Amino acid sequence: MEVEKKEKNITEDDDESKIIYRGWKVMPFIIGNETFEKMGIVGSSSNLVIYLTTVFNMKSITAATVVNIYGGTSNFGTIVAAFLCDSYFGRYKTLSFAMIACFLGSVAMDLTAVINQLHPAKCSKEIGSVCKGPSIGQIMFLAGAMVLLVIGAGGIRPCNLPFGADQFNPKTKEGKRGIESFINWYFFTFTFAQMVSLTLIVYVQSNVSWSIGLAIPAILMLIGCIIFFAGSNLYVKVKASGSPIHSITRVIAVAIKKRRLKLVGSSSNGLYNYIAKDFKNSKLSHTEQFRFLDKAAIQTPDDKLNIDGSPEDPWKLCSMQQVEEVKCVIRVLPVWLSAALFYLAYIQQTTYTIFQSLQSDRRLGSGSFQIPAGSYAVFLMLGMTIFIPIYDRVIVPFLRKYTGRDGGITQLQRVGAGMFLCITSMMVSATVEKHRRTVALTRPSLGFAPRKGAISSMSGMWLIPQLVLMGIADALAGVGQMEFYYKQFPENMRSFAGSLYYCGIGLASYLSSFLLSAVHDITEGSSGGNWLPEDLNKGRLEFFYFLVAGMMTINFAYFLLVSHWYRYKDVVTKDRDKDMDKSSDEFEKVSV
Repeated sequence: MEVEKKEKNITEDDDESKIIYRGWKVMPFIIGNETFEKMGIVGSSSNLVIYLTTVFNMKSITAATVVNIYGGTSNFGTIVAAFLCDSYFGRYKTLSFAMIACFLGSVAMDLTAVINQLHPAKCSKEIGSVCKGPSIGQIMFLAGAMVLLVIGAGGIRPCNLPFGADQFNPKTKEGKRGIESFINWYFFTFTFAQMVSLTLIVYVQSNVSWSIGLAIPAILMLIGCIIFFAGSNLYVKVKASGSPIHSITRVIAVAIKKRRLKLVGSSSNGLYNYIAKDFKNSKLSHTEQFRFLDKAAIQTPDDKLNIDGSPEDPWKLCSMQQVEEVKCVIRVLPVWLSAALFYLAYIQQTTYTIFQSLQSDRRLGSGSFQIPAGSYAVFLMLGMTIFIPIYDRVIVPFLRKYTGRDGGITQLQRVGAGMFLCITSMMVSATVEKHRRTVALTRPSLGFAPRKGAISSMSGMWLIPQLVLMGIADALAGVGQMEFYYKQFPENMRSFAGSLYYCGIGLASYLSSFLLSAVHDITEGSSGGNWLPEDLNKGRLEFFYFLVAGMMTINFAYFLLVSHWYRYKDVVTKDRDKDMDKSSDEFEKVSV
């Protein structure tokens, strides 16, 4: 048996030595691709709500709903991509397919602007004129372009960051530092790409030409693909090792099969606790929550073991470690639901704030230059980008002195602070909209926005505080969520954790679509009038913002409850680790 173990270890060491980690030598290909790819994706979708209303002649409520569904599907697609990546194709093949799909989607989107037959005729600027909507064929071609972009974005998001980290050796100090540095560069390029897309590309689309403005993202995606495939022979390509969804399903299935068995006591005594020698996850201690799952680790006389102590049939017996990993996932879900609803408010700042800006004074000073409506979201990104280093360098060290925590506060406290600022942002949004509408109705207007109404003389700069507040809220709640999922999920489930984060945004997108439609339908025939008409001056958008703020307040109360209930992942200490190793050895002796 000892000889077999030594041979196995030698084989594993040989396999490890065959891997050539090139680290920073391949980063120009990966980071270069990341930069161009993100500019391409964001450039194709960041101004989409304006494109649908001006080129495809959709109503504001329809365009906002389409964008929400598109965003939600893109984010939900990440969990499908993560499953296929982990189970069958690996990250390199998944990324390759996704980038090609994204490039084709960008080209198809540009064609809807270039070819006149693929979009409806332009609306007349005369007040009261009737616009012709898109035909079924035009809608189908547009939907096809969006489907390709959804496939591309859904495949790239959960794989890009882990693929870059794969290029560093995680067992060396240099490799670990390289991974941390790469993560910083990853988020920097992501922010940089958004800033470029929300300013330069959106300006070209809004003020020069949609054909050229949508061609730029397609060209950028092509450059990104060329850079990525140029380094193909240099990458570390980790093969698919099985999806964590399999292990989650297995534990739940075994627990259901053994539901009639009784647990002895309230501790882990008597539970099967085999830990493989090459096990890479942190070893977890037993917890009392969700004890029904512990039944999956009850060993019966029918549960046979292999020579090394592992179960012959993993669908009949699971280890306590596997059970605790599933508990980690289940414990996170109530928190995930509440944290995901944060983006219900965030989404409103990226859709209806744009419509507010269209009926506001977007001029800079006394000049003739106007800020493109789609570019206002850049202030949200600026709020986030400026606050993160202040939080990391000033606020965290200050809080650390009083709390003794490395992060200053817990991850859930950080998310909670972001949720509170989110409520504040929506309250500010409602107040500003009430002022914008009052100015539009009581003072001379600056003209008329096509298919909208009078342009308020209120400066669009009044929209910046609500966007900056939401950016700071995202720096707390959004980044806090990513850190929370990364640290609370088992190590082999971190790509799944990343996809769960995007699924939360997707859920919020779908809920936003439902909320917009419900509010529009309910208020349209009411005595108070439609809250969300085409002409915001005739509506009560501030009531809608107050409604969202109220929903966020209820959600915040729910978040406080589940945060109080939540128990952070408890990693086994060295002393307890020795006891677990002894337990594993005992299983081996019994099986021999």
